[in-house]
Amino acid sequence: MKAALAEARKGFNEDEVPVGAVVVVEGKIVARAHNLRESLIDPTAHAEILAIKKAARKLGGWRLNRATLYTTLEPCPMCAGAIVHSRVRELVYGADDPKSGACGSIMNVVSSGHLNHRVKVRSGVLKKESSEILKKFFRKIRTRTRTRK
Repeated sequence: MKAALAEARKGFNEDEVPVGAVVVVEGKIVARAHNLRESLIDPTAHAEILAIKKAARKLGGWRLNRATLYTTLEPCPMCAGAIVHSRVRELVYGADDPKSGACGSIMNVVSSGHLNHRVKVRSGVLKKESSEILKKFFRKIRTRTRTRK
């Protein structure tokens, strides 16, 4: 999770919403990413999606059934769907997302009995640190917006 937080800090420094993700297989990080929606002008460039894509390329297959995905924020519905469809074994996240979290907050995509794969979930890991960087980022954005008016 500390590596995911390091990725989130990279995003913060690039004026991206500071969410970081890493994919770990057998105790080794195989992929890392942070949000790049603004830089890539791509609404799908969430940290989790980018990390999953990198891991699949590195491992030579889309099935990540031996992987654990660490992310600093509870995944949204799009990312939760990608986690399920890539067969990630376990998801570990820091901060809950009460507005768009799809791993228990507003819905639970990763544990849905309607889908063909369920993901083991651990939440609240480094929750304080994960929440703080997001709060700091949005304070910075609000301050910047107020000074432009």
